[in-house]
This record gives sequence, C-alpha cells and structure tokens, in this order.
Amino acid sequence: MARQFTQEELEPALVPADERLTSRAVLSATIGNILEFYDFGTYSFFAIQIGQAFFPARDPFASLMLSLATFGAGFVTRPIGAIVLGSYSDRVGRRPAMTASFAMMSAAILVLAVTPSYETIGIAAPSLAIFARLLQGFALGGEVGPTTAYLMESAPAQARGLAVSFQPASQQIAATAGALVGEILSLTMTSEALNAYGWRIALLLGAGTLPFGLWLRSALPETLHRPEVPPPVVQPVRRSPAARRIMSLGFVILASCTIITYVTGYMTTYALNTLQVSAPLAFATPLVSNTVGIAAALLGGWLADRLGRRHIIMIWPQITALLMTYPVFLWVAESRSALALLGGLGALTLIGTIPYSVFYVSMTEGLPKNIRGSAFATIYAFAIAIFGGTAQPVVAWLIHATGNALAPAWYMLAASAAGLCAMLMMPETAPPKLQSVANK
Repeated sequence: MARQFTQEELEPALVPADERLTSRAVLSATIGNILEFYDFGTYSFFAIQIGQAFFPARDPFASLMLSLATFGAGFVTRPIGAIVLGSYSDRVGRRPAMTASFAMMSAAILVLAVTPSYETIGIAAPSLAIFARLLQGFALGGEVGPTTAYLMESAPAQARGLAVSFQPASQQIAATAGALVGEILSLTMTSEALNAYGWRIALLLGAGTLPFGLWLRSALPETLHRPEVPPPVVQPVRRSPAARRIMSLGFVILASCTIITYVTGYMTTYALNTLQVSAPLAFATPLVSNTVGIAAALLGGWLADRLGRRHIIMIWPQITALLMTYPVFLWVAESRSALALLGGLGALTLIGTIPYSVFYVSMTEGLPKNIRGSAFATIYAFAIAIFGGTAQPVVAWLIHATGNALAPAWYMLAASAAGLCAMLMMPETAPPKLQSVANK
C-alpha cells in the first residue's frame, strides 16, 4: 500500500492511491464522532430526570430550568476546547486531537453517570454535574473542527461532499441512538424507575464505549500533510479577505443550524411538558425526525458531489424549510397527534437538513488548510456556545411566558431566515467541473 512519511513527523499519511484505506478512515472517524455526540446529547433527552436528581425544587419548572442551564454550561467551554484542540490539530495532526477529545468526553460522562443525587451528597451533586458538563463541552469543542477537516482531507475531490456529510449525519445518528435508548427505557421501565436510575443507564452506555473509541482513533492514518488535488479555493494565507468572508458567513449559518438542531432536540421535553403526550410518543418524536435527518444529511452530501454546493442543494431546500416551519408547528400544536409529531416534524427535518449538510463541505473546502481545523472548530464552537446553550432555555421560557405552544416555531423561523441570507452570499467552493454544472 502506497505511503509517504512527512518531514515534520515520522507518521504515515494518506496519499491518493489509498482508496481502500480512505474508506476505512472515514468510517472510523465517523464512528468516533457518533460516540462523542451521543455522550454529549443524551443529557437533553433526560433533562427532566436529571433536574430532579441534581436540582430538586418545589417548582417543577425551576428544576427543569436549572437542569437546562447545566446542559447549557457544556457550551461555555466549547470555544476553549475548539481553540486549544483545533490549533493542536493544525500543528501536530488531526488524529491526536481527535483521540484526546474522545478520552475527555468519555471520562466526563462517566462522572455524570455515577454522581449520587442531591439527596445523598448535597451541593456536591450539582457541582460535579456542572464540572462534567464543562469537561464535555471542552472535549466536543475540540472534536468537530479536526474531524470535519479529517473527513474532507481523507476523501478524493469528487467525493468530498459525501465524506463530509458524515459529520452532520453522525450527529443525527448519535441523537437517534439517544432517543432510541430513551424510547426503550420508557417502554420497559416504570416512571419511578426511569426517574430514579433509568437515565444513568443511558449515560453509562456511552461511557462504556471508551476502549472501543480509543482503539478506533489510535488506528487512524494522519491527513494533515496529505497533498490536496485540486488546490483549495482559498489560498493558505491567514486572515485573507476570502477566508474572513467565509468564516463570517459560516458563523451565521452555523448559528442558524444550531438553533434549529437544539430546538428539534427539545421536542421530547416539549411533547411531555407542553403537549402532555405519552412518554413513548415523546421519545419517538426525535427518534423519527433524527432517523430521517441521517438520510437527508447523506443525501445532501451525495447531491453536492453531483450538482455543486450552493444554488440547487443549499438555497432551495432552505427556502422550502422556511415556508414549512409555521404550518408544521401549527398542525402539531392543534392536533397533538402521533401523525403530526412524527410525520410533520419528520418531513421538516428531511427538507431542512439537506442545506446544512452541504454547508459543512462548502465551508471546509473554503478554509485554508493551515487553519482549517482551528477555524472551523472555533466558529462552530462559538455559534454553539451562544445559540446552542441558550436555545432550549429560551424556548422553555418563551412557552412559559406566553403560554403559546407555537413559540418554538417563532425561534426556528428567525434562525432559518438568517441562515438563508448567509447562504445566498456564500461562494461556490466545488471543484471547477461541478461549478459549471451548478451554474447551468
């Protein structure tokens, strides 16, 4: 098998001839990403139960808000992790940065899973929970940039869209796995058992993946020094006008994507607290929409490799999703039926995921390689920290303050409109052959 050794490190690097190895590398990176996002996101599915364990209060709303605030604490340290591990990936390599991120994430979820309740150890319980969330945030902040850069760099030019689409798809897979675990536990356990320790089982399943994840990451070939053909759209000059423009637009699009993703992730709590539906239906809602999102993310990447990044695959689906949002939520709020929750939100996810999936490869291609890991990670982390950590508390507060079950739609509409405006200004980053197809 063809290999080359870089001067910087005696580390095997992928070369274009390594097609079989490239497929294995993409799969291994994606699996590791799935495990990390499962660990981080499972908290949101059990926000009510975790709030009761660590933040008991006379008012159930106060307990829920304290739990959601702790969920948001995990976003505070994401920019720090992005800067530290993202820069490390640009200097040393993608693989060591991804391995370090995974190890920290697994340790954090283990702490969260085994911490006794407030009734047992008092104030130490919420303190340990907050510490674990802060560590999780640092780890995941340093995961996305290096992994996205790795997926793009390990793929041939004609398959970058599909390869990078495994980044958003893996996040959807992780969310689906968390929802599936929640669905199984809600069907097989009593409400008392689910509240007492069922959520700990879901977290321990994530912690148990540590040895497997570390093995996968340690076996990855390095891509940092792999030559890129064709050369990137933006030349490798730090803070060039083109790079700054892509980073600014990318921040807006990622903020839009973040709000929509985390509002969608709130649907379990929304269905239970606001719509007052059964627990199995509430857990089935994100399970169905996330499963649809996996297919949509991969479809978006596949189409981007054939039709270009911007016009057909990014902008038009975004317009469609924008027009669908309010009618879908109106249907859900008025009928409160399984068809509306599963079918309506599933259809919205199907259309709405495609443009954001394409955006991942568009932004990664547009960034210079020498800052790709740190720039993508930092922009992503700040967008997540500002808008992801606040999305669910904002929606919960809006519903509580207005008494209107359509409040999530208002927030999603504003986010979708901002994302569409930024997408209209994004440059086309596809290889020249695809650009000619996209412009026809």
